Amino acid sequence: MTPVIGGVAPTTERVDLYMRFKKPIVALSAAGLLALAACGGGGGGGSSTSGGSGVDTKNLGNTGDGKDATRQGPVTIKGAQKGGTVTVLTNLGLTTPIDPSDLYFTDTNGIMTSLVERALTQYAYDQATKQMILVPDLATDLGTPNSDFTQWKFTIRDGVKWENGKPVTAKDVAFGMNRSMDNKTFPNGPGLYYSNPYFKGGDKYKGPYTDKGKLCSCIKVSGNTITVSMSKPFPDFPYYASFPAMGPVPQGKASDPATYRQHPLSTGPYMIKSYTPAKTLVLVRNKYWDPKTDPARTAYPDEWNFKAGQDSAKIDQIMLADSGEGQTTLTYEDVQAKDYRKFQSTGRLVQGGSPCTYFYSPDYRSTTKEIRDALVWAIPYKDLILAAGLIPGVNAIPASELMPPGIPGRKDYNAVPGHGDFETDPAKAKQILTDAGKQGFEIKFLFATDDPVSSQTKDVLVKGLTAAGFKATPVPTTVAKLVEDRDNVKSDVNMRSYGWCSDWPSGATWVPPIFQSTDLKTVGFGTNEAAFNEPSVDQKINDVFSLPADQQPDAWQKLEQQIMTKYLPVVPRYYTGVAMVHGSKIKDMFEDNTLGTPTFRTIWVSQ
Repeated sequence: MTPVIGGVAPTTERVDLYMRFKKPIVALSAAGLLALAACGGGGGGGSSTSGGSGVDTKNLGNTGDGKDATRQGPVTIKGAQKGGTVTVLTNLGLTTPIDPSDLYFTDTNGIMTSLVERALTQYAYDQATKQMILVPDLATDLGTPNSDFTQWKFTIRDGVKWENGKPVTAKDVAFGMNRSMDNKTFPNGPGLYYSNPYFKGGDKYKGPYTDKGKLCSCIKVSGNTITVSMSKPFPDFPYYASFPAMGPVPQGKASDPATYRQHPLSTGPYMIKSYTPAKTLVLVRNKYWDPKTDPARTAYPDEWNFKAGQDSAKIDQIMLADSGEGQTTLTYEDVQAKDYRKFQSTGRLVQGGSPCTYFYSPDYRSTTKEIRDALVWAIPYKDLILAAGLIPGVNAIPASELMPPGIPGRKDYNAVPGHGDFETDPAKAKQILTDAGKQGFEIKFLFATDDPVSSQTKDVLVKGLTAAGFKATPVPTTVAKLVEDRDNVKSDVNMRSYGWCSDWPSGATWVPPIFQSTDLKTVGFGTNEAAFNEPSVDQKINDVFSLPADQQPDAWQKLEQQIMTKYLPVVPRYYTGVAMVHGSKIKDMFEDNTLGTPTFRTIWVSQ
């Protein structure tokens, strides 16, 4: 799914798991940004406003495959009231792109797809089953494939309009899909991992800006129907179709990347009134949104007011007090560990699993296997978790491999034999370094000077690495520049904190995004923050894609285990869950477990 902006702190971590949807949400510093790459999937295990029953640690990645191709709008919620303003507080939120072609992080993905930007398909929360169900959005159904899934057809529904009142056309959607393949212009988006490798000719097509107006022959429009030709079977396309990158973008100057990233035009129930990255986002009603055309969204609140850069401790205080504006406030940050039991008794805690993993990415260009082995034993897992205010067993669950439990085909194994859950052994790490002639090897990592949690976890990490025989060098940055500095391929930072979530429940949304080589000169790290580059692995990834669909789950598991045990490109830290909270006047807030975010589509305010 998208990346997560992940690291150690619930604040910095919850920010951006590349969802899955970028899964590539991604961690940037010791406390990290969760660049969670988008997480897709439909689902099981959503929890209710009563707090749910906790986290099923055996099914974190099992977001399900529920589908309803015939669902229609409008959507109503029994007893829901119209009106009011929802305030959303976050520590590190709103730091990643909101342009649909560049959007692949969990928090911005959850916000924009639920409230502002529409795509071919979307997810709807089903209260009866507590699942996220894949349903149509701009398309009239979930698409029609040919017999071998190398061609898909989607018919765009009538009656959908832009915030300026102009109709949304199939050509607008096709342009958005073309735009997703311009990785030079949109380096954060999912196109590199799905559009370019799956769309026929996408390996050569560079996008409408880099290829100077050229459009891909793989996408054809006839009336209201879009036909997409694939370079290889893609049975999961309806899931990918829920990404903002598979939605409309107006052609011409209106969508100039330099300006559109500040104000993408709305097709959903709300549009942008004001936006300051890493600070605020205010959404107001889009009068041209027609609920009859939308099978999943509601629009009960009058306004949404997102405030980033908020102190996590103060967020908890506001939510515990539950007075004044706090009653109509929610947060998608996890509550702090010290406050967890207090929130359990409020009836306003939303818990559940999320298909995400946090890990460190040592730079493959400058570290050896022995150094990475030593890091596994050197990382002070428990101390970092405590310093970050995480809650063991709730939003920090021991990880021994990349894919979280519940992914089809996934089996338990240990990337480093003998390493226990959250085990730290500085003496063993030091011996590994000594035997390899690498004692005193310098590890450079980012931390945000303006984030107290990042600074605190930085100190813990320095202490742990030093005790294990490394030279630890924290590199200062700010919350606003974390992503930029993390993704600087020329930087001498050689260990990056990252988080990733399933785009949908499949190893195909884990192994290729994290381990497939990228062109550092033109694309950058992408979601391969370790700069891992092994041609033999690239070939094996392609070989798995060519297998019949029913053989791929086991093959992805086998390949991940081979990569991790032979190369150890990343150091797993923990799997995640959520413990979010809302004010007493916020109603029908559940967990979207495909992203680990609130179900923004269902929320209303009690008047």
